[in-house]
Amino acid sequence: MHRTPLRTPEPGEVRIRLEGSGVCASNLTPWAGPDWMTFPTEPGGLGHEGWGRVDAIGDGVDTVTVGQRVAALSYHAYASHDFAPQEMVVPLPAALDGEPFPGEPLGCAMNIFRRAEIRAGQTVAIIGIGFLGALLTQLAAKAGARVIAISRRAASLEVATRMGAAETIAMDDHWRIIDVVRGLTDGQFCDRVIEAVGQQWPLDLAGELTRERGRLVVAGYHQDGPRQVNMQLWNWRGLDVINAHERDPAVYIEGIREAVQAVADGRLDPSSLYTHRYRLDQLDRALDDTRDRPGNFLKALVIAP
Repeated sequence: MHRTPLRTPEPGEVRIRLEGSGVCASNLTPWAGPDWMTFPTEPGGLGHEGWGRVDAIGDGVDTVTVGQRVAALSYHAYASHDFAPQEMVVPLPAALDGEPFPGEPLGCAMNIFRRAEIRAGQTVAIIGIGFLGALLTQLAAKAGARVIAISRRAASLEVATRMGAAETIAMDDHWRIIDVVRGLTDGQFCDRVIEAVGQQWPLDLAGELTRERGRLVVAGYHQDGPRQVNMQLWNWRGLDVINAHERDPAVYIEGIREAVQAVADGRLDPSSLYTHRYRLDQLDRALDDTRDRPGNFLKALVIAP
């Protein structure tokens, strides 16, 4: 591991003694070693799902205190410490003491759920049951929606059932899946479809499963090139298409605040979804497993020393 001197916080800045960080699939493209990537990265680089305790504050910080447990939207969280502006730090209540809290993906799930406008009585298909899809399954089911979970791995479908899915479908054959969903919905298809894979086929499938005047929500991270869509189908059915990826840090922080409340009041319980834990010096293995998804893998946490 690289060691660098630990500086003091700048005015308005918080220093966090990290307990850990989640590992994000968006790290996999840089990890693969593209030409534009420089190795080694900056200390802690790529990590952005950290949580821990405030161990120093800069002048003017008045939203958190030293010793307070927090989640942060910061960008060097594969480390023992990280820094963030105070407005990018969210306090964690005592009820969550001892629990991992990778704030960024939990906040992302809350923001996607809000953008989807899921209501009781709706039928919601979720395509791709990884960590994000499992969270959205739980949120939708607890909101009173009927969830149809679609995923490639049998273990993921078992997770979806545990998270409240009413039906599960193996993601194996395009037309078979459409026929099954048609039968489950009396030919009407789904009020909401959330695509949480980030590949062309699931995006194609999402359009086919969305009912007339339904809402197709793109939550998958499409980072490997352009996509084609069946615009004729989307036009004919009058679909609302939502790109649920946020870019405003303030919106991310609001999502993290909502996630804190949702976990505290029991609407969201991610604890069983943290399937793999690694020491900081095992980050390479954590990234490899995030790519290869062995066994029951859903989410990796890297625990700081």
